[in-house]
Amino acid sequence: MTYATGAGLVFLAGLVWSVQGLLIRLIHDAGPWEILFWRSAGMVMVLLVWILLASGRRAGAEVRAVGWPGLIGGLGLVVAFSGAIYSFQTTSVANAVLLFTASPFFAALLGRVLLGEAVSALTWFAIGLAILGVSVMVGGGIAGGTLIGNVAALLSALGFAVFSVVLRWRHLANMLPAILLGGLLAMAAGAIGSGLTGQTLLVPALDIAIAFGMGAVTLAGGLILYTIGSRAVPAAQATLISLVEVLLAPVWAWAFLDEVTTTGTLIGGSVLLAAVILNAYGGRRAMGAG
Repeated sequence: MTYATGAGLVFLAGLVWSVQGLLIRLIHDAGPWEILFWRSAGMVMVLLVWILLASGRRAGAEVRAVGWPGLIGGLGLVVAFSGAIYSFQTTSVANAVLLFTASPFFAALLGRVLLGEAVSALTWFAIGLAILGVSVMVGGGIAGGTLIGNVAALLSALGFAVFSVVLRWRHLANMLPAILLGGLLAMAAGAIGSGLTGQTLLVPALDIAIAFGMGAVTLAGGLILYTIGSRAVPAAQATLISLVEVLLAPVWAWAFLDEVTTTGTLIGGSVLLAAVILNAYGGRRAMGAG
């Protein structure tokens, strides 16, 4: 696979993920933990079928094949999913979204230390530019949020970075079983979180259908695209390209929910888009325009 193809798949993953905020707005009664459970259940169902058709082996055998690196990747996803939900509960959306952009920074450091992946000056510049763009989109700064909520958002960014780095573990041919494992653990986290907050997983059928469908289509589809594309794209660049999700989410809210798009969102989004394009172009040149 060429770098350009891999980057395109990662971009498509961000595009698919970007509609999740819109879908969540259609859910009225289910809480965050219930959404996590049913969304993960939808993802698990699709991955079970995908793995069976792709490999001809049962999912259990595939999960055992990825071993402890797959377990680390799966746990990274659980931290990413759960941390994002908890941060949205305890800090402002602006703070959470801003801190999520730390993921490319974490991926760059982890990729350098664990995989020996060089991080170019252009990629570092693009990371800084992306953080600046999101800062403008959300109004700048991380003031007004609780410390624990901000920490949860950073842990979510770190979890996704860990998952992205594990995808680049070169002796692992198939990391989709690790995503399946992460989905199962996320279901457990959703069930536990729902119980601890005194909620029930038996929410209205429409909410279950939306959350389940979101997991089966947008979450699973995006993760499959991201996993395949990441084979040709270094971890820091992949996480940065996927930030197109942050860029497009407010566009869908404006188009379908009539949410007002501020000048800051337009300016910050333009800066973020420039960072994504600059990063992808620089990475393509570094890979020999493949």
